[in-house]
Amino acid sequence: MKTIPVILSAIFVTFSVRPSEQQCLTANDQRVPSPTGHLGLYTGQQSFSLSLLQAINQFNPHENIFFSPYSTYHALLMTYFISANQTEMYLKKTLKLSPTQDKADIFNAYKLDEYTTRTGLIKNGTYEFTNANRIYVAKDIPLRTCVLSLFGSELIQFNFQENPEAARTSINHWVEEKTHDMIKNLLPPGTIDEKTSLVLVNAAYFKGKWENKFNPEETKPEVFYISPSKQTIVDMMHVEATFNYDVSENLMAHILELPYEGEDISMYILLPPFAKEDGIDTVLKKLTIDNFKEVVNGSLSPRQVQVSLPKFSLEHTIELAPVLEVIGIGDVFQDDADFTGLTVDKDVNIGTGIHKARLDVDEHGSRAAAATSILTDRIAVDTDGSVEFKCNRAFIFFIYNKEMGSVLFFGIFNNPYLLYH
Repeated sequence: MKTIPVILSAIFVTFSVRPSEQQCLTANDQRVPSPTGHLGLYTGQQSFSLSLLQAINQFNPHENIFFSPYSTYHALLMTYFISANQTEMYLKKTLKLSPTQDKADIFNAYKLDEYTTRTGLIKNGTYEFTNANRIYVAKDIPLRTCVLSLFGSELIQFNFQENPEAARTSINHWVEEKTHDMIKNLLPPGTIDEKTSLVLVNAAYFKGKWENKFNPEETKPEVFYISPSKQTIVDMMHVEATFNYDVSENLMAHILELPYEGEDISMYILLPPFAKEDGIDTVLKKLTIDNFKEVVNGSLSPRQVQVSLPKFSLEHTIELAPVLEVIGIGDVFQDDADFTGLTVDKDVNIGTGIHKARLDVDEHGSRAAAATSILTDRIAVDTDGSVEFKCNRAFIFFIYNKEMGSVLFFGIFNNPYLLYH
């Protein structure tokens, strides 16, 4: 049978695995979970995000890119929980999960994270961030008894064989609801048929308002340089305020932090020097985990900055299987993958993975959503000491949650002309 997975990004709670005759995760699922397990859930997520960025760019050079490492990470976490043996080992290595924590510790941390987002504890008056997961299993697949206790309402049994189109429509509607209608038709016609046995879905949604808003009256058409010899016109937004800023010799880029209200989440922009056609590639090569951590862990300094940023929307659909195979996912998408953590039926396998993400950036802030299915030049300085940060050429950006230490969304804005042609 084939499986179509889908990936569409200050409390302490202890979750224990419910008692069951079977042990789903470890030899003793009922033991007291590690009290520090939740701290390690995203230990390797930053490294995973950078690996994913490099691989996606490899398949989409010089194109606009937008995706959610957070959403992809969660879809693969669900896959990890139902995997076994060599498949489990590949997933743990790819997700860069802590080698000192077993599957039960990681599952406990996952449930804490799921509880926090489901109950709206990461939702306030300034920004909204939600994350939801589901596992759809064919009704004729014999599930292990403990699986129902583990996943509860996240696991849905569906009769794919009798009405695959109804299943596809139902899953797409759930994704649309969870992403506030930003992600539509995640699963196109034909992706689910009567042979489908398993669909894993994650949907992530973020809506934030800029801490320093752009004045819509100052937005105007300006030149954007696709290359030194090729230009197009964009709607350029403008704002001047105090922002965290730096010129990084390590990354060969100017760096700006644009915080959202609430201070937990920010967009970071990496802007290569002007008039270098290989500027993006140069920054990507230097974007190691150490350089990334230097950016997000306080290397930037407050400066008065005049910011110019295009007003834009991006939507990107990615076939995940070849991308994940580049970063070492192993046999997960092959016929011999082992998902006996879910069922004793060894014919269950994952055929493909679909990821779709969308971002809207305007004067007020950003809206972003994603769903995954596993199916140095000189910089201008004014006489008043302010710095000009003008995004009139290709740049890399990411939306980062400081509280969780996780990358929610990653993107490369290469060519606005491609958005309309």
